[in-house]
Amino acid sequence: MYSEIASNKRKTIFILIGFVIFVGLLGYLIGLMYDSPSLAIAGLVFGVSYALITYFSGMKMSLSVNGAKEIQKSDNPRLWRVVENLSITEGMPMPRVFIMDDPAPNAFATGRDPYHAAVCTTTGLLSIMNDAELEGVMAHELGHVKNYDVRVSMIAFALSAAIAILADFILRMTLFRDRDSNTSPVVLLIGVAAAIVTPLIAVMIRMSISRKREYLADATGAMTTRYPEGLANALEKISSHGSATRKQNTSTAHLFFANPLKKSAISSMFASHPPIDDRIARLREMNTHV
Repeated sequence: MYSEIASNKRKTIFILIGFVIFVGLLGYLIGLMYDSPSLAIAGLVFGVSYALITYFSGMKMSLSVNGAKEIQKSDNPRLWRVVENLSITEGMPMPRVFIMDDPAPNAFATGRDPYHAAVCTTTGLLSIMNDAELEGVMAHELGHVKNYDVRVSMIAFALSAAIAILADFILRMTLFRDRDSNTSPVVLLIGVAAAIVTPLIAVMIRMSISRKREYLADATGAMTTRYPEGLANALEKISSHGSATRKQNTSTAHLFFANPLKKSAISSMFASHPPIDDRIARLREMNTHV
């Protein structure tokens, strides 16, 4: 189990490095297209500024767009007690607790670090999970917080947003460029291709990061509860009930415990979660080593 965690951490670092390289290459391409280092710097400054704003406001945005409502202990003692006990077990600050009014069984964690974090569960999840299963799901979500997956997710989302902004900037500058420009047609063609393809690649990288972190959070949650079967059973229930929420939001889909989007060819292509059957199999294999 420890090797599983270490392997996923290494892979995620490599993917994030690739993400940062993408941003740098886009800035270089802007300067190359218009022979203007200052324009490249301006584009990068704008992209980084946008990424920072997105990063620091990400938790509030993700909770708001999904209609999550913060609760106190008296509002739902069962959920509060589970999160509180798991936080004590992990030696972590207790995150803020939210409930999302949705019949689909699902949950998510968000924030920047263990001191600025929140966990949220749907009413659907609370209604169908027994205590061991609910504990498994919440241990998974707290695993995201403990492993700083919430920070990785915010960074990945912010970088992909910055890449989208820079790519759009390249496309617009190409379409409305001065016709007397001496820029090579080959460079312009590369710029247009990059503007179209790069945002798609950025989304794929972000989804890849999310898939790696789901495996990691499963392993962490199983270690926390010492009962991987609880989490495996929760995944089985979610698989049979369906995890698609009423509010479909692609920008926060990667945060959820299970894929909250309706199944389609596009959503499968950019899947933010590994197959549930694969997650269950890994947990049951881990069960023999816990």
